[in-house]
Amino acid sequence: MRLRDRLGLSTRRQRQLSRVMQVSLIGLVFVGLYEGNAGIVLNAAIGLGVTHLPAVLERDYQISMDPALTLWITAAVFLHALGTAGLPGAAVNLYRSVWWWDHLTHTLSSSIVAATGYATARAIELHSDGVSLPDRFMFVFILLFVLAFGVFWEVIEFGVTVVASLTGTRSILVQYGLDDTMLDLLFDTLGGVIVAVWGTAHLTDLVGVLSDRFGRTDA
Repeated sequence: MRLRDRLGLSTRRQRQLSRVMQVSLIGLVFVGLYEGNAGIVLNAAIGLGVTHLPAVLERDYQISMDPALTLWITAAVFLHALGTAGLPGAAVNLYRSVWWWDHLTHTLSSSIVAATGYATARAIELHSDGVSLPDRFMFVFILLFVLAFGVFWEVIEFGVTVVASLTGTRSILVQYGLDDTMLDLLFDTLGGVIVAVWGTAHLTDLVGVLSDRFGRTDA
Protein backbone atom coordinates (compact mmCIF):
# COMPACT_ATOMS: atom_id res chain seq x y z
CA MET A 1 0.00 0.00 0.00
CA ARG A 2 1.33 3.41 -0.92
CA LEU A 3 1.91 6.05 1.71
CA ARG A 4 -0.84 8.32 0.38
CA ASP A 5 -3.33 5.44 0.64
CA ARG A 6 -2.18 4.58 4.16
CA LEU A 7 -2.89 8.13 5.30
CA GLY A 8 -6.54 7.79 4.31
CA LEU A 9 -6.52 11.25 2.72
CA SER A 10 -7.09 12.16 -0.90
CA THR A 11 -4.21 13.68 -2.86
CA ARG A 12 -6.13 16.95 -3.01
CA ARG A 13 -6.57 17.01 0.78
CA GLN A 14 -2.90 16.26 1.35
CA ARG A 15 -1.90 19.14 -0.90
CA GLN A 16 -4.33 21.43 0.92
CA LEU A 17 -2.88 20.53 4.31
CA SER A 18 0.63 21.21 3.03
CA ARG A 19 -0.48 24.62 1.72
CA VAL A 20 -2.14 25.50 5.04
CA MET A 21 1.07 24.75 6.92
CA GLN A 22 3.14 26.73 4.42
CA VAL A 23 0.89 29.75 4.88
CA SER A 24 1.12 29.26 8.64
CA LEU A 25 4.92 29.31 8.40
CA ILE A 26 4.70 32.66 6.61
CA GLY A 27 2.51 33.84 9.47
CA LEU A 28 5.11 32.65 11.99
CA VAL A 29 7.77 34.70 10.20
CA PHE A 30 5.67 37.83 10.77
CA VAL A 31 5.02 36.79 14.37
CA GLY A 32 8.77 36.58 14.92
CA LEU A 33 9.31 39.95 13.29
CA TYR A 34 6.58 41.50 15.44
CA GLU A 35 8.07 40.06 18.62
CA GLY A 36 11.63 40.82 17.58
CA ASN A 37 12.51 37.14 17.98
CA ALA A 38 15.17 36.12 15.45
CA GLY A 39 14.84 32.45 16.44
CA ILE A 40 11.19 32.31 15.37
CA VAL A 41 11.92 34.18 12.14
CA LEU A 42 14.85 31.97 11.13
CA ASN A 43 13.23 28.67 12.09
CA ALA A 44 10.01 29.54 10.25
CA ALA A 45 11.83 30.94 7.21
CA ILE A 46 14.15 27.94 6.92
CA GLY A 47 11.20 25.61 7.41
CA LEU A 48 9.30 27.42 4.65
CA GLY A 49 12.28 26.96 2.36
CA VAL A 50 12.43 23.24 3.14
CA THR A 51 8.74 22.83 2.24
CA HIS A 52 9.54 24.08 -1.26
CA LEU A 53 12.30 21.51 -1.81
CA PRO A 54 9.93 18.89 -3.31
CA ALA A 55 8.78 21.42 -5.93
CA VAL A 56 12.39 22.36 -6.69
CA LEU A 57 13.40 18.70 -7.05
CA GLU A 58 10.50 18.08 -9.41
CA ARG A 59 11.11 21.20 -11.48
CA ASP A 60 14.91 21.13 -11.74
CA TYR A 61 15.74 17.42 -11.41
CA GLN A 62 12.50 15.73 -12.53
CA ILE A 63 12.24 13.90 -9.20
CA SER A 64 8.51 13.57 -8.63
CA MET A 65 7.49 13.61 -4.97
CA ASP A 66 4.40 11.85 -3.64
CA PRO A 67 2.03 14.42 -2.01
CA ALA A 68 2.12 12.30 1.16
CA LEU A 69 5.90 12.64 1.36
CA THR A 70 5.58 16.38 0.84
CA LEU A 71 3.01 16.49 3.65
CA TRP A 72 5.33 14.44 5.86
CA ILE A 73 8.21 16.90 5.32
CA THR A 74 5.99 19.95 5.71
CA ALA A 75 4.48 18.66 8.97
CA ALA A 76 7.93 18.06 10.46
CA VAL A 77 9.27 21.56 9.78
CA PHE A 78 5.96 23.22 10.66
CA LEU A 79 5.73 21.54 14.07
CA HIS A 80 9.33 22.50 14.81
CA ALA A 81 8.73 26.14 13.88
CA LEU A 82 5.47 26.20 15.83
CA GLY A 83 7.32 24.82 18.83
CA THR A 84 9.75 27.76 18.82
CA ALA A 85 6.89 30.27 18.63
CA GLY A 86 4.29 28.74 20.92
CA LEU A 87 0.59 29.50 20.96
CA PRO A 88 -0.98 32.98 21.13
CA GLY A 89 -0.93 34.34 24.67
CA ALA A 90 1.46 31.67 25.96
CA ALA A 91 4.25 32.84 28.27
CA VAL A 92 6.73 30.28 26.90
CA ASN A 93 7.00 28.33 23.68
CA LEU A 94 5.79 24.78 23.15
CA TYR A 95 9.27 23.31 23.54
CA ARG A 96 9.34 24.64 27.09
CA SER A 97 5.68 24.24 28.06
CA VAL A 98 4.86 20.82 26.53
CA TRP A 99 7.21 18.10 27.74
CA TRP A 100 6.68 15.78 24.79
CA TRP A 101 6.94 18.40 22.01
CA ASP A 102 10.69 18.06 21.57
CA HIS A 103 10.35 14.27 21.48
CA LEU A 104 7.64 14.50 18.80
CA THR A 105 9.60 16.82 16.53
CA HIS A 106 12.82 14.83 16.89
CA THR A 107 11.03 11.58 16.04
CA LEU A 108 9.30 13.11 13.03
CA SER A 109 12.38 14.90 11.74
CA SER A 110 14.62 11.85 12.18
CA SER A 111 12.10 9.71 10.29
CA ILE A 112 12.57 12.04 7.31
CA VAL A 113 16.34 11.75 7.61
CA ALA A 114 15.97 7.96 7.76
CA ALA A 115 13.69 7.94 4.72
CA THR A 116 16.17 10.05 2.78
CA GLY A 117 19.07 7.76 3.64
CA TYR A 118 17.08 4.63 2.84
CA ALA A 119 15.69 5.88 -0.47
CA THR A 120 19.11 7.06 -1.67
CA ALA A 121 20.86 3.82 -0.69
CA ARG A 122 18.19 1.64 -2.31
CA ALA A 123 18.26 3.74 -5.47
CA ILE A 124 22.02 3.30 -5.71
CA GLU A 125 21.55 -0.45 -5.22
CA LEU A 126 19.02 -0.62 -8.06
CA HIS A 127 21.19 1.55 -10.28
CA SER A 128 24.38 -0.45 -9.80
CA ASP A 129 24.64 -4.18 -10.43
CA GLY A 130 27.75 -4.25 -8.22
CA VAL A 131 25.91 -3.07 -5.09
CA SER A 132 23.81 -5.41 -2.94
CA LEU A 133 22.26 -4.26 0.32
CA PRO A 134 20.58 -7.05 2.36
CA ASP A 135 17.57 -6.11 4.46
CA ARG A 136 19.42 -6.63 7.74
CA PHE A 137 22.20 -4.34 6.58
CA MET A 138 19.66 -1.69 5.55
CA PHE A 139 18.09 -1.81 9.02
CA VAL A 140 21.47 -1.15 10.65
CA PHE A 141 22.36 1.42 7.98
CA ILE A 142 19.19 3.44 8.63
CA LEU A 143 19.83 3.54 12.37
CA LEU A 144 23.50 4.50 11.97
CA PHE A 145 22.60 7.14 9.37
CA VAL A 146 20.01 8.69 11.68
CA LEU A 147 22.31 8.60 14.71
CA ALA A 148 25.17 10.17 12.76
CA PHE A 149 22.90 12.99 11.63
CA GLY A 150 21.50 13.33 15.15
CA VAL A 151 24.98 13.71 16.65
CA PHE A 152 25.87 16.22 13.95
CA TRP A 153 22.74 18.24 14.79
CA GLU A 154 23.50 18.18 18.52
CA VAL A 155 26.99 19.52 17.79
CA ILE A 156 25.44 22.34 15.76
CA GLU A 157 23.04 23.12 18.62
CA PHE A 158 25.92 23.20 21.08
CA GLY A 159 28.02 25.43 18.83
CA VAL A 160 25.19 27.89 18.18
CA THR A 161 24.36 28.05 21.90
CA VAL A 162 28.02 28.72 22.83
CA VAL A 163 28.37 31.45 20.20
CA ALA A 164 25.15 33.10 21.37
CA SER A 165 26.36 32.98 24.98
CA LEU A 166 29.72 34.54 24.08
CA THR A 167 28.13 37.31 22.01
CA GLY A 168 25.31 37.99 24.47
CA THR A 169 22.59 37.29 21.91
CA ARG A 170 19.57 34.98 21.94
CA SER A 171 20.32 31.56 20.47
CA ILE A 172 18.11 30.32 17.64
CA LEU A 173 18.83 26.77 18.81
CA VAL A 174 18.90 25.70 22.44
CA GLN A 175 20.64 22.76 24.08
CA TYR A 176 19.44 21.95 27.58
CA GLY A 177 22.26 19.70 28.70
CA LEU A 178 23.56 16.13 28.42
CA ASP A 179 20.31 14.49 29.55
CA ASP A 180 18.38 16.39 26.87
CA THR A 181 20.94 15.38 24.25
CA MET A 182 20.65 11.70 25.18
CA LEU A 183 16.85 11.90 25.00
CA ASP A 184 17.07 13.62 21.62
CA LEU A 185 19.26 10.82 20.27
CA LEU A 186 16.90 8.23 21.75
CA PHE A 187 13.93 9.69 19.88
CA ASP A 188 16.07 10.12 16.76
CA THR A 189 16.65 6.39 16.95
CA LEU A 190 12.92 5.80 17.38
CA GLY A 191 12.26 7.71 14.16
CA GLY A 192 14.82 5.56 12.38
CA VAL A 193 13.26 2.35 13.73
CA ILE A 194 9.79 3.44 12.56
CA VAL A 195 11.09 3.91 9.03
CA ALA A 196 13.21 0.75 9.10
CA VAL A 197 10.31 -1.44 10.29
CA TRP A 198 7.22 0.12 8.71
CA GLY A 199 8.20 2.95 6.42
CA THR A 200 10.39 1.35 3.76
CA ALA A 201 7.47 -0.34 2.04
CA HIS A 202 5.92 3.09 1.41
CA LEU A 203 9.04 4.56 -0.17
CA THR A 204 9.04 2.31 -3.23
CA ASP A 205 7.88 5.07 -5.57
CA LEU A 206 10.59 7.46 -4.42
CA VAL A 207 13.27 4.77 -4.71
CA GLY A 208 12.15 4.06 -8.28
CA VAL A 209 12.20 7.73 -9.22
CA LEU A 210 15.69 8.21 -7.78
CA SER A 211 16.95 5.09 -9.49
CA ASP A 212 15.63 6.34 -12.82
CA ARG A 213 17.29 9.66 -12.13
CA PHE A 214 20.60 7.85 -11.67
CA GLY A 215 20.17 6.61 -15.22
CA ARG A 216 18.75 3.08 -14.97
CA THR A 217 15.27 2.81 -16.49
CA ASP A 218 14.72 -0.94 -16.14
CA ALA A 219 14.82 -1.00 -12.33
